[in-house]
Amino acid sequence: MAHTKAQKTVKGNRDSRSKRMGVKMFGSQEVNPGNIIIRQRGTKVHPGLGTICGRDFTISAKIKGKVEFYKKLGQSYVRVV
Repeated sequence: MAHTKAQKTVKGNRDSRSKRMGVKMFGSQEVNPGNIIIRQRGTKVHPGLGTICGRDFTISAKIKGKVEFYKKLGQSYVRVV
């Protein structure tokens, strides 16, 4: 004889898809205008020259050139030169 009764199935136990965040173009890589450099939540890395920050904090290239990461006053920045 069974010691546990039949269980109901759980409907709300699914996990969401990962959002594929992170650096997409690394230092000294060539980029074209519109290429995504970083996908992030919040401004962990701030946009510098030649880049633009989208409303979801995605940093994209504004001009053609090479990606360059640097720090200024303890804050990380990315620029395209």
